[in-house]
Amino acid sequence: VRTAADGDEALRLLRSEPVNLVVSDVRMPRLDGLGLIARLRADPRTSGIPVVLFSSSDSEEDRRRGLASGANAFLSKSAFDRGHLVDVVKNLLRGVA
Repeated sequence: VRTAADGDEALRLLRSEPVNLVVSDVRMPRLDGLGLIARLRADPRTSGIPVVLFSSSDSEEDRRRGLASGANAFLSKSAFDRGHLVDVVKNLLRGVA
């Protein structure tokens, strides 16, 4: 597990080290989660990395926007369930392995 303070740091990390999955917040300083996903998807080295996107908003519009950005899963912080997150991560990693 690697952590990054913001989207810019995450992007640098993801371009320099092999990573199997990204869990990102929508709201981050310097480069938000949607911008991070756009850059990951545009780069052939990182385009296939599954991304789980977290948001403090649980509106259907935000969910659609997150998934349309290229996220593989969109989870609301208000409905956070650790077991569900683990299931989502397991399912996404099965597709990577």
